[in-house]
Formats: sequence, structure tokens, C-alpha cells
Amino acid sequence: MRFLRAVSLIIMLSCLLPAPASALMLSSTNIPLDSPIYLYLDKLAGFGLIKSDVKGIRPFSKAEAVRLLLEAEQNLNMLQDNAPAFAQDLVERIRRMIPREVSLRKNPENRPQLIDYNPVSSIRSRIVYLNGVPRDFERLVNDPGNDGYFGIGNGLRPACASFPCIAVQRGSEGTPLSENNNGVVYHQGLNAEMRWAAEGYISDVAAALVEPDILYSREGSFSLRLNRAYFKVGGGWLELEVGKDENWLGLGYRGNITLTNNAENFTMVKLSSPEPFSIGLLSWLGDIKFKYALIASRFDRTVTDGKERQPWFYAMKLSAKLSDNLEVGFNNSRQVGGPGVNNSMAATLRGLIGGYGTDNSNGLAGYEVRYRIPWLRNLELYGEVSHEDSFSVQSYVAGFFIPRLTDSGRDDLRFEFFRGNQILYTHGLFVEGYNYKNMPIGESQGGATQDYYAKYSHWFGVRHNVALEYFYTLRGGFGRLPGQAIEAKHSGRMTWNVPVYKDVDARTTYGIERVNNVNLVEGVRRTNQLMMLELRYRY
Repeated sequence: MRFLRAVSLIIMLSCLLPAPASALMLSSTNIPLDSPIYLYLDKLAGFGLIKSDVKGIRPFSKAEAVRLLLEAEQNLNMLQDNAPAFAQDLVERIRRMIPREVSLRKNPENRPQLIDYNPVSSIRSRIVYLNGVPRDFERLVNDPGNDGYFGIGNGLRPACASFPCIAVQRGSEGTPLSENNNGVVYHQGLNAEMRWAAEGYISDVAAALVEPDILYSREGSFSLRLNRAYFKVGGGWLELEVGKDENWLGLGYRGNITLTNNAENFTMVKLSSPEPFSIGLLSWLGDIKFKYALIASRFDRTVTDGKERQPWFYAMKLSAKLSDNLEVGFNNSRQVGGPGVNNSMAATLRGLIGGYGTDNSNGLAGYEVRYRIPWLRNLELYGEVSHEDSFSVQSYVAGFFIPRLTDSGRDDLRFEFFRGNQILYTHGLFVEGYNYKNMPIGESQGGATQDYYAKYSHWFGVRHNVALEYFYTLRGGFGRLPGQAIEAKHSGRMTWNVPVYKDVDARTTYGIERVNNVNLVEGVRRTNQLMMLELRYRY
């Protein structure tokens, strides 16, 4: 628990003693987490043109994307005749996608005096055909206890007195072959979906966004909801955001343990630094840059096994760029209080800190590292270790990313591994688990799971590329109880992006998977397929 207190102290110190990385504080809306801008910035970093990127906290604000863009542009200009044409194309494409922020960053005197707005800042429409059924994550697991640290030794957590000691995994996959999609669930057969975002600004000090999501399925269901809707004030090292938005805390690409956009976005209050900053008192340690995020929300009411729960939720994250090539991060998230639990002052205070047997909370805490190897075409190695309530209960995400598999930068390769402990996302007090509307708010594959992921991409041009993905997922290999089989899932997915007209792009996706021993039932097999046609405008 000293570790968590230290992280909290660092975050508070970061808020009190900042020195912004850029002179201009610009309020701007956030870039959707599935926008290709993130891929474009990764490619520019692969060319060595971006070194100040901090990846552990997303989404990026548009102002932060422009800061990185201008860094790449400056370094690109220094190369003169040796500048790669592909990198120049990437820079130009990002400029076209976020023109307001580019203009204000370079010419702040042009900022509007009061109100400005863009009624159609982005559009994403999809036609989806699904032939498949999602997996059910509900499963009993054996939790023997008596853990060591990183599998070494034992006794850090009490051993179970008798076999079996049961924990319960809960939740749902949502849609096969369509993870991390803000909780959208596509139904069997034909589906149509459209997201449309409108933005408004008060000079350069405040920004707002509204993004409704319309979903229709052939079976007759129709839904309209706000996918994102928020108001932001500030920027640079200090920004306050209130409303409904997505978050991604961690270095993973396929998933993270603490928080992703897998489940539906929840309403929140968020205090963060959209751009990195330095702390004068720590200048003796070098030019270290920090970013942080503090998120507070409350989950919906649930009744599971006859128990009513509606916990408060908070998450905090601190990322530090120790050098051009090294980033570290610390995170903590908790479900605390609400109906059906001990809400006394003592239990609540213990719950805010965590780690007590008599508190009223369910928490995760972890740390991560990313290292870039410049002499190896800026290969990136990254990993995260996360703890479920006890430091002896670990889950892992680890991977590597080669942004320039070939010298031209038109090929890249990623591999990622996830292992979720058998009690990850479970809790005896909050029986619904670490879920929101029955979907994990962290790693999309749920707890008690191993997942292997690989992705290869080839870029014919900035807007014309092909990606091949392969997934291998195992459930039931550990925490297994008598009568349970090991579920194995082999999945493949191909995505093809092409330009259509001006700022409109098209994306075609086909995915297929074979699941053996579905939901851990011996001999049950299923083949799922998903086909998707997508049109995007500045998304």
C-alpha cells in the first residue's frame, strides 16, 4: 500500500508544480480511440521523428496530436532532401484531419473571440453482417490461494482450506470479432450503425462534443444512445472534463487490464493533463515529462445473485517519460461503496486506499514500462503487471511493435500477450465483477484467460493499407474445475482501407474464428464470421 500512497503523492505534486511542455494552452476535443491518427503517429515515431510521445494515457486530445505532429514536421524539415516521402504524406494527412488545432497552434492570434462550432466534425457509418454467437464469460474458477510473487514462493495470500475454493467470472464477449467498440453489440444477421460528432468551442479555453450512436439490426431492434458527450475546460497540464467519454489506461494495443473502451462509455468527471509537462523541483533528475489522469464515476445499479450493488468507481494513472526512449506508468482503479456494502466512514476510507480485508472496495493496481530501441528501427518493447487486491495476484500484458519492418516504413508487425489471473475481475463483495453493462471494462477477453495476438500491416499509401490479424485465446487452462473443458479459439481478421473522395475513406473487414469447447463445454464447437463495410469522414 506504500506504493499506492507514493503514486497518489506524485500525482498531487504533479498537479501543483507544473511547467508545461508548450507555451500555448489549447482546449480541444478528443480523438476517437479507433481513429487512424494513432497509427499515423506510431509510424512517424517509427521514423524517429517523434520522441516525446506518451502512450500510457489515451485518448489524445487534438491539441496533443498537433503537438506531436509539429515535432515530427520540425524533425522532418531538418532531413531536407533525405526526408522519407511516406513520412511527409503522413504529416499532411494528419494536418487535414485536425485543421482547427493545427491553425490555432501555429497562429494563436486567429482564435475566435467567443463561440465557434463544427456541426459535422466526423462521421463513421457501418454495415455489419454477423454469423455467430458471443461467448459467455460466466464461469466458476478454482482459487487455491497460497500465492507467491511472480509465481515464486508461496504464502503471500492465505491458502484455501478445502478444495475447491470458488470464485465467479462474469460478463459477456458482446460481439465475436469486434472487441473494444464502446459496448456496441451487433446481432445475428445484418446490422447498420452510424456515429456522428458535432463540436463546439468557447474561444480556445473550452470545448464540447456530442456523438450520438444509432444502431439498427435486421431482427428489428433499434437503439439511439449518446456514445460520447462531454464538456472540457482548460488544456496543457490541467484540464477538467465532465460527461460521457472513452478511456484507455495502459500501453497495450489489443487490450489493457485496468481500463479500455471495450464496454460502453460511462459518465464521469476527469481531471487530466492532455499534454505532458515537467516539474521544476525534479529538474535535477533530468528532463522528465509527466502525464496524469484522475477519473471518477458511478456504475449502474445491478442485482446479481439477489445482491443489489451500485458502486462508485475511480481510476488514476501517472505516466512519466524518463527519456526519449523510456516510459513508465503507474495505475490504480477501484469500485467502492454503494448499496449492500459497509458504507461507514472507516470502511470507505480503507476502500479508497485498498488492501484491507474489512474495506468496501474491489481494486486493481499495477505498473508498466515501454522502451524504444532506436538502432533497431525504433522497435518498441512494452509490458504491464497488474495486481488484483493482493500483490501476489498478478496479471500481465506484454508485447513488441516493429513500426518499420522494412526500411521504407510501409510494413509493421506487432505481437501481444495477455494472461489474466483466475480471480482477475472477480470479487466476493461486488459480485457483478469488474464489468459495466455485462462487459469487462478492461481486457476484452475477461479474466482467467490467455490471449496471443499478432498483426501485420502493409501500407501502399497513407490511406491505402491492408492489415492481417491472428488471435489465439485459451480459457480453462488454469483455475479449472472438474467437468470443465479447455476452450480454445483461433481467429483471423483482414482489414483493407482505401480512400474514396476527399476526406472520406472506406474500410472493409472480414473475420472468421473457430471455437472449440465453447463456454468450457466439452465437444461444443462453433464457427463465427463477421463482415463489415465502413465509411469514415475525418474519423
